[in-house]
Amino acid sequence: MSETRRTNGKRITVLASILALTCMVALTASAVPLYRLFCQVTGFGGTTTTADIAPGAVVDAPLVTVRFNADTGQGMAWDFKPMQLEVTAQVGEQVTVFYEASNPTDRAITGTSTYNVTPQKVGGYFAKIDCFCFTEQLLQPGQSVAMPVTFFVDPELAIDPLTQEVRTITLSYTFFEIVPEETTTSAVLADPADAVIN
Repeated sequence: MSETRRTNGKRITVLASILALTCMVALTASAVPLYRLFCQVTGFGGTTTTADIAPGAVVDAPLVTVRFNADTGQGMAWDFKPMQLEVTAQVGEQVTVFYEASNPTDRAITGTSTYNVTPQKVGGYFAKIDCFCFTEQLLQPGQSVAMPVTFFVDPELAIDPLTQEVRTITLSYTFFEIVPEETTTSAVLADPADAVIN
């Protein structure tokens, strides 16, 4: 009888250990997507939001200057830069700006970008309507593209006591090279003359 208890006790210990290990692996695998979702919902860490349309400029609200920054990750051979360094707009106003990416190499390179805004506390008030950062970008050897970003600063920024003093925001992108698994989306060539640039 004690031998049966001992065997059952070992089985329970092994099953509990397997269950605990499975839970730890599941939590580890879901940590990044859950953190990303948390940042997107709250704007934590300078993560921006998305929107379908801008609410429209608020005439009596203060102007906000948005500065643009571009970097490439280690090993990324692209030349990447904003086509203008800053824009000043009213909160709620839809703005389109362009970043330029060039592939000076003799091989096709697929890139993906990370982005954030600073100060980080305004992340929830910076909304992108359209952005090259939503998809992978494939540049052929020698190809250069103008990539649009359409955004607005939520009018609530000027009302929130934690952000109402903010008059300058920096939008930063970093491009990293990735190895495409199957298919990629080519960068859309855009005509900067078609943009509403303030």
